[in-house]
Amino acid sequence: MDATPARRVFCRVAHLGLALDRPLVITAGEPAGIGPELCNALVDSKFVNDVIVIGDQRQLSTDLDIIDTPFPESVKPGQPSPSNADTLLRGLRMAAEGCLDGRFSAMVTAPLSKSVIAESGINFTGHTEFIAAITNTALPVMMLVAGDLRVALASTHMPLRDVADYLTLDRLEGVLRILHADLVSKFGISNPEIVVCGLNPHAGEDGHLGDEEISFIEPTVRKLQDEGLDLRGPLPADTAFTPAAGHKDAVLAMYHDQGLPVLKYAGFGHAVNVTLGLPIIRTSVDHGTAFDIAGTGKADPGSLFAAVELASAMARN
Repeated sequence: MDATPARRVFCRVAHLGLALDRPLVITAGEPAGIGPELCNALVDSKFVNDVIVIGDQRQLSTDLDIIDTPFPESVKPGQPSPSNADTLLRGLRMAAEGCLDGRFSAMVTAPLSKSVIAESGINFTGHTEFIAAITNTALPVMMLVAGDLRVALASTHMPLRDVADYLTLDRLEGVLRILHADLVSKFGISNPEIVVCGLNPHAGEDGHLGDEEISFIEPTVRKLQDEGLDLRGPLPADTAFTPAAGHKDAVLAMYHDQGLPVLKYAGFGHAVNVTLGLPIIRTSVDHGTAFDIAGTGKADPGSLFAAVELASAMARN
């Protein structure tokens, strides 16, 4: 795949107010969604001189630095076309490869629609998995951040009925090692405290509500505790997030909808999605394409700004 821009690159980055030696790159996401207008909001932010946006320049402000990737199908707000999927993913690949080769300090992704891409015939399950494939990452870990609340996931985008079979001793150990390592290296937390949720209600109730806690969660936690990692669990998910569970630098939830409702209730619109375990830094917004408000001017750029802020902090670490 040709990694060169489809038209031209605007290079007006004069200074980096975020104290980075290379710019951040932002992918504008699904063109019929709110991603392009979120990017345009950067013009009036402190980040404007620190970022390069990959997207269709016809949708983006001329005051932004742009790598132009024009879409073949005309774009109407709220009316996505699968015909644009290949171009969209080409831009995403350009951003990831630019981070790998050192042109960019980190990448930030605006939202896209997995279903629209799937309708184009491309096998696509999400940003996380796509970027992991580009960077040859065997086990990417999804984490959302809202202020001091960090929630990582042991499994990501899969049917709930498949979660128990997917999670194993080895997978859970790998996720916990990655979570611990990135909290240290990318978040600057020297000895992170991690709370581990159980899979079942009441963390299995001593095996009466499921045996996954006994068979693989508890043994994994104990093994890593013996190595010096500061872990607590498995704890019932309905108490793991409460003050009664004590201080925590991160919570590991076993599946998507176990942990993210709490995180999004606490910080929706200003939370950040982070992919851990990658050789690059990648953050994203905490919301979807919002086709219903695309083009209306109602989109809130708060999560994009938070994603840029966090990506720059992680790059400095």
